[in-house]
Amino acid sequence: MVDGAVGAGTGGEPESSDSLRTFGAVVQGLREHAGLSREEFGELVRFSKHTVASVELGRRMPDAEFVQRAEEVFGRTGALRRAAGCLERQPGLAAWFRRWAALEQAAITLYTYECRMIPGLLQTEAYARALFANQLPPLDDGQIEERWAARAERQKLLKGRPNTAFSFILEEHLFLRCLGGGEVTRELVDHLQEIAELRNVEVQIMPVAQGAHAGLAGPMQLLETPENRWLAYNEGQRGGQFISDPKEISVLHRRYARMRSQALSLEDSLSLLQRMRGNL
Repeated sequence: MVDGAVGAGTGGEPESSDSLRTFGAVVQGLREHAGLSREEFGELVRFSKHTVASVELGRRMPDAEFVQRAEEVFGRTGALRRAAGCLERQPGLAAWFRRWAALEQAAITLYTYECRMIPGLLQTEAYARALFANQLPPLDDGQIEERWAARAERQKLLKGRPNTAFSFILEEHLFLRCLGGGEVTRELVDHLQEIAELRNVEVQIMPVAQGAHAGLAGPMQLLETPENRWLAYNEGQRGGQFISDPKEISVLHRRYARMRSQALSLEDSLSLLQRMRGNL
């Protein structure tokens, strides 16, 4: 699986639910009782007034940092912390991926290396559905639609956050597998070439000819928060590992930096994609 979804990466802002709206109403009530505007409260919790509004209106899952800082502003009663544990999440997200997906919404930098399949943020609908069709245990039609809707919502990050820097390193063999067939792969390559034209997105291919490289231990994701804190996430068959230890993140940072030098340049990566498309 990829990016924490059952059957591959999905995510994004959660659908509004009764629990999210209730939590937001409590935050708003406490804020107004304290005599704070959204902008003033946002400065205290170090989130924008727009983020505060999204939380209060039940449109956004509150980050752990948001809850912790709000608790400090409102007297550390523990009420918000306990309420946050009961929030319902968007369908389509695996439990272990939810925290990472929430952090992605505010990230200013996101690095992704993938050696198993195309990351969820870059997948086309046809490619994603080919993954879903081969999921075990099998998915029913409703689950497939749920997962694609969640993934499509999460993909809005690429164009919706133009000030966030995205870097992707993808193994060449991901395209050579031709998951879903030649037409699906051609569409995927076209999509990647379009995404790579965005100023905030870099796509590099790790060629098969490279042989050994710094990422052979497996896929990884690195993320920088608005507070310039770096976090990491690694995923396996049935679970994910959230990493906050600076020493571990330093190791992953060094590996990713080495991979960027070992992979093809941005221009050569696009040229390789075009050649592979012509061979399909």
